[in-house]
Amino acid sequence: MRIGLFGGSINDGTLDDVVAEARQAEADGFASYWAPNIFGHDALTALAIVGREVPRIELGTSVVPTYPRHPSAIAQQCLTVSAACEGRLTLGIGLSHKVVIENMLGMSYDKPVRHIRDYLSILGPLSRNEPVSYRGEDYSTNLALTAKGAPPFGIVVAALGPQMLKATAELADGTLTWCTGPNTLADFTVPTINAAAEAAGRPAPRVIAALPVCVTTDTEAAKGRAAKVFEIYGSLPSYRAMLDREGAAGAEDIAITGSADEVINRIGALADIGVTDFAAVEFPGNPDEAAATREAIKQAMA
Repeated sequence: MRIGLFGGSINDGTLDDVVAEARQAEADGFASYWAPNIFGHDALTALAIVGREVPRIELGTSVVPTYPRHPSAIAQQCLTVSAACEGRLTLGIGLSHKVVIENMLGMSYDKPVRHIRDYLSILGPLSRNEPVSYRGEDYSTNLALTAKGAPPFGIVVAALGPQMLKATAELADGTLTWCTGPNTLADFTVPTINAAAEAAGRPAPRVIAALPVCVTTDTEAAKGRAAKVFEIYGSLPSYRAMLDREGAAGAEDIAITGSADEVINRIGALADIGVTDFAAVEFPGNPDEAAATREAIKQAMA
């Protein structure tokens, strides 16, 4: 199982902070660095800069919302980023949430599975530097992109429900989950996407699980902090469904907390259930916890 770091500087810091965070992740031996795309810096633009400064680590988005961006436009942007980072880009995309797409952006969130199928049917060929001719209900495109020196890029989808996992298995390279606990991953996510990929005659997909992590001597305090830091996710329907499936009140109940040994063992156990990649979301309460958390994750990579 490959272990990566989920960055936070893209929302809370400057572009220099993003580069420094990714550089440290590479120096610490992480396999990947994942940048969210929320309401801070644009993740793909930032990763193009990181790609020129940090030479080896995989760079991924977690995740870019699809609705505001036409698949041909994001393909063009990603090919440019892929050229900047010499093929180390993995594009993570997702539907976002109805409250964002409809209430904030004034767009329709209707038929999300149809939307993602149309989207991937166009984005997939373009990601491989192939021309596309596709007519769907939400998107129709007939074009080719010529970005010289741009290697193909991988695509993973924030797929949580069964129909989204099926579409992802058929049309993308894997899924990237959040607020999805180990029991749900083992009993639902991994078998669902693997079975759909096998039925479609496609390779086994990546399953990238992102979870909060903190090494601490005060587990109750860490859980309380997680409840506050990640509170918003429990109110978003797609994440709420995953937490309910897990029997979790909130992210605090699926956060990986405890001693260094406990954290290392719980991360390692994810590989046993079929998770191919782990993306650590560190949430320390003080500098000592920050250092201990990073050291434990580094040991889990050994």
